[in-house]
Amino acid sequence: MADDPSADDPSDARFTDPAAAPRDGEANRLSARTARYARVGTKVGGVAARIAGTRLFGLDRQQGDAAALAAALGGLKGPIMKVAQLLATIPDALPPEYAAELATLQNQAPPMGWAFVKRRMMAELGPDWARRFAAFEKEPAAAASLGQVHRATTLDGAEVAVKLQYPDMQSAVEADLKQLGMVLALHRRMDPAIDTTEIAQEIGARVREELDYRREAAHAALYAEMLRDVPTVRVPGVHRELSTGRLLTLDWLEGRRLLDHVEAPLEARNAIAHAMFAAWWLPFARFGVIHGDPHLGNYTVFEAQGSPAGINLLDYGCIRVFPPAFVGGVVDLYRGLQTGDDARIVHAYETWGFRGLSRELIDVLNIWAGFIYGPLLDDRVRTVADGVAPGEYGRREAFRVHKALKEKGPVRVPREFVFMDRAAIGLGGVFLHLKAQMNFHALFEDAIADFEVGQVAARQGAALARAGLA
Repeated sequence: MADDPSADDPSDARFTDPAAAPRDGEANRLSARTARYARVGTKVGGVAARIAGTRLFGLDRQQGDAAALAAALGGLKGPIMKVAQLLATIPDALPPEYAAELATLQNQAPPMGWAFVKRRMMAELGPDWARRFAAFEKEPAAAASLGQVHRATTLDGAEVAVKLQYPDMQSAVEADLKQLGMVLALHRRMDPAIDTTEIAQEIGARVREELDYRREAAHAALYAEMLRDVPTVRVPGVHRELSTGRLLTLDWLEGRRLLDHVEAPLEARNAIAHAMFAAWWLPFARFGVIHGDPHLGNYTVFEAQGSPAGINLLDYGCIRVFPPAFVGGVVDLYRGLQTGDDARIVHAYETWGFRGLSRELIDVLNIWAGFIYGPLLDDRVRTVADGVAPGEYGRREAFRVHKALKEKGPVRVPREFVFMDRAAIGLGGVFLHLKAQMNFHALFEDAIADFEVGQVAARQGAALARAGLA
């Protein structure tokens, strides 16, 4: 195994600041958090003050303000990037101009240098950590908002992906979530169509969970259980003896990027889309579990005999387990929209946690529900956008929702809705990339065949227990 203690460390302040170096397992959290508050608060606070000033004097500079906010966040990297991208997918959580700018941000934190990697590995596996691998690549195979991945080989010859959390991510996450509260509070004061209180709570809970790699290991085991009879979706095995709370070692799954297949024949693109549909909707419909982060970096495409055969599902940090009754609400809304049953539609919204809904607000929610459920209700082969230009997909509905909520709102979005909505939009984006043509209605009907809330509860309980999450 190559080893270069003199390798340069990256210049990002999280890694060069002495407070960020791990001591006794983790950095001094108070000093690290204070430094993070200063960096994030100065950039975000300055943009927030500028936005408030333009509103105060009646100016309209949303596009420029949105670009300034995106630039401020993009320069910071780290967890706040993940938070920004989450917000960008939630209808009306932010003004459309802001959502469009934030959606362009990429989770591309600078990687840790080799000296830092060695210290972090030593902190997690002990001073003899190198002897526990036959090979360990110094250069990361991937770097994202919370950690980076190195390819390695175990002593028994297994190819593995070693995911190592960046130093002092707990402090960085808490600092960034505090700034999230400031951004959302500013938006509520200026444009209170949506009450984002529960949105902030849900994002905070899920991002904090992503710091716990033992939990992510259990999530991977859960998905292996739920998808064991779905050959088109591969789930990596967990190497628990090489994993800790901030280190996760999974099987390395060979595959190519989805974007490498966007010009492939339609049959190949449809095969990938079918696998994606199964990976997201089957666990939800049968177990009440959803992968809340279907972006392009979380899976690759594996092939058989030279053609796409399915997907490798790689990341299990952002997993949401729903109460079985919530899943029942999703099916009730689908059936209510299908048959025009207003009582069933209202019952579904109330099951999700919406409260105090007037007839006008129900009509507003139905606009967005019609967009999300549209491909599932249409019993024919089609693309997910059905002729709408990708750049315009969903914008018309989002505009109508925003306009109506300004007149009839505000409405408080229940926290369970956040990742359900994000997953649906993210998955739709994948189908747009692929230009897949499928009968989404038939696929969804198959997923919810013989649906019954009690059965979901029983399957969920058994699967969580086997994965060590009960």
